[in-house]
Parts: sequence; structure tokens; C-alpha cells
Amino acid sequence: MKIQLTINNALEETEVHIYAKVYNEQIEQLMKQLQASQTTQANVLDGYYQQEIHLLKITDIFSIYAEDAKIYLQTNEHEFESKRKLYELETQLVKDFVRVNKSTLVNIHKIASIQMGKIGTTQLLLENDTSIPVSRKYLKELKRYLGIGRDL
Repeated sequence: MKIQLTINNALEETEVHIYAKVYNEQIEQLMKQLQASQTTQANVLDGYYQQEIHLLKITDIFSIYAEDAKIYLQTNEHEFESKRKLYELETQLVKDFVRVNKSTLVNIHKIASIQMGKIGTTQLLLENDTSIPVSRKYLKELKRYLGIGRDL
């Protein structure tokens, strides 16, 4: 991969152009990282709790989940409501969060252990003792993201 930087004082804002022969996983990851760095420059998310808006550090969020058409940000103190969509947060937080089932994103830095059940069920235990089910569909991606397993 070639990287080129051009400084142009006439530009109003920074532009990033990607030229590729094909769209592949490497390009997709690069785009996600660029989008995440652009949208999380402050490293905080807005969370709503009892008619108050709180600025939550991303490092303080254990998981993000959808329930009854609402999105919640789980921290040690409370579960804050978010006005964003789960897929938007997944794209924005790709560096620190991974999807583990249809409705849940988990902060990879808050995972204490992975518990493999006898009948193929998998649970994540977070540092705050919350247990979150991992669906088979997302287990391989979780292992790849964490750098564990045989398929590396």
C-alpha cells in the first residue's frame, strides 16, 4: 500500500481519498478506522439519564445494547439512553467495541472472560460481572478481533 500526503493551503478542510483496485477487508477496515477517528475525536458519547445529558467516556462504557427500540449505554453507575442507532455506534466505535449478538456491542477492554458452554452456548463475563450471550454468528469475529482461537 502506498501512502501519499499533499499539503494544500487552499483547502477548507482535510480530505481523504482512497484509490484501490478492489474493495476488500483491508479497505473496509481502513475506512472504519478513519470514520471512527473522525467521529470520536473527543472520546465521549452523550448519554441521557433522568432528563440530564451526560458526557460518557468511551473507556467507561461496558456495553451498548438495544432493547424495546431504544439504545442503552451501560456503565458502572447507570444505564444511559442514547439517541443514536446501534449500527452507527458500531461504525463509530469499531476500534474499541465488537458486536457479540444481534442487539449488543461490547467494549473489548472490559471483557473479563469468555465462558464456553457444553451445548455450544458462549457467554462473555464483563469486569462489572455482567454476563452477555454471544451468538454463533458473531463468535468467530469476536475471536478474530481478540486474537484467539485456531483460525488466526
